[in-house]
Amino acid sequence: MRRAAAALASGHQLQLLQGGVELFSAMIDEIGRAQHEVMLETYIFDFVGAGAEVAIALLDAARRGVTVRLMVDGVGTPRVPADWQQRFDAAGVQWHIFSPLGRLGLLLPSRWRRLHRKLCVVDGLTAFCGGINVLDDYHDPQHGRMQAPRFDFAVRVRGPLVRSAHEVMRQLWWRAQALRQMRERDLAAAWESARRSGKVRPKAGQLATERRKNRSASKAALVLRDNIQNRRTIERAYLKAIGAARHDITIANAYFLPGRKLRRALIHAARRGVQVRVLLQGRYENFMSYHAARPVYGTLLAAGIELHEYSPSFLHAKVAVIDADNRQPWVTVGSSNLDPLSLLLAREANVVAADPQFARDLKERLELAMRTQGSRLDHTLFAQRKLWSRALDWLAYGLMRFALALTGKRY
Repeated sequence: MRRAAAALASGHQLQLLQGGVELFSAMIDEIGRAQHEVMLETYIFDFVGAGAEVAIALLDAARRGVTVRLMVDGVGTPRVPADWQQRFDAAGVQWHIFSPLGRLGLLLPSRWRRLHRKLCVVDGLTAFCGGINVLDDYHDPQHGRMQAPRFDFAVRVRGPLVRSAHEVMRQLWWRAQALRQMRERDLAAAWESARRSGKVRPKAGQLATERRKNRSASKAALVLRDNIQNRRTIERAYLKAIGAARHDITIANAYFLPGRKLRRALIHAARRGVQVRVLLQGRYENFMSYHAARPVYGTLLAAGIELHEYSPSFLHAKVAVIDADNRQPWVTVGSSNLDPLSLLLAREANVVAADPQFARDLKERLELAMRTQGSRLDHTLFAQRKLWSRALDWLAYGLMRFALALTGKRY
């Protein structure tokens, strides 16, 4: 049965945050004022620079009696450093590594289903959602110190969707704890965990106050991808918005390898006169992410779609704006790339909104990056690139298709 995408609800306040500098400052401020609960999910939690500052904020909150729950992914964060484990445990921070790899690691296709979403909910009243890991803008665990900050976005939200974010995080936390306790044969503790899983919730009075404050604010929704009820929800949201586009589509995506349906939707939009621009990762990060996407670029360029590569630093943004100057634009900020890992396997979370000011703000930032820091690909020159480069591209693309076949997925 096909599930409809979440309907946009009114009553939201949205703030666009660019990079870890803006996000971590806002997040630490909210955590510092937390009274009841902080829940945080992230793919990567790196304890260097700004990442350590976020960790310290969690410690301080736990020490003053706030319930703090942290979940990180077993690939993005295979281990929490021993000294931070001790500090978390001493302060009362509850932490969990989602789906540790074990001995066989990623050789098992079932382990490719990762926790890739980046969500934080404070007191059930404020949520943060986006593509930014808890990772210093100028530090990369594989590449070291960077000269320019990572290009990425998040959004701070107040309004009805915060409750949705809190609920999905609470459910995943309960499942993880119950499975761990069942593996340890502690069935009584698993039952107690289930019974108490909803214990910390925002008070009804607080929620009513927030609804009154946000009554005339933006329309927005939380759109999820998981492997149970929301397998295609984010992809369908993109397809619907692209199909309704009338003037312009602006996308920034770190790992851009759209499937057949998304490619066809973008090409059809360009053919009916919609300006389609995509800002892509231009800096080499790893073999698969750099080469596997390139075989589809030629088809998109031939259809008149503008492709711009960003190379001052790593581009990790996962955002899009459609018809920003209309009364009802479509804009999304989240964790989902337009590639098979995000759209078929990982747990993802995007905020989708219809807010003209928010849409124009994001579009202006993307246009500035394209104009001053991007390099537009030329269709003719791209088609004439060296034979060995094209061979590497098709090798990576073929490996990606083979890997998908192992999971039984079609893309």
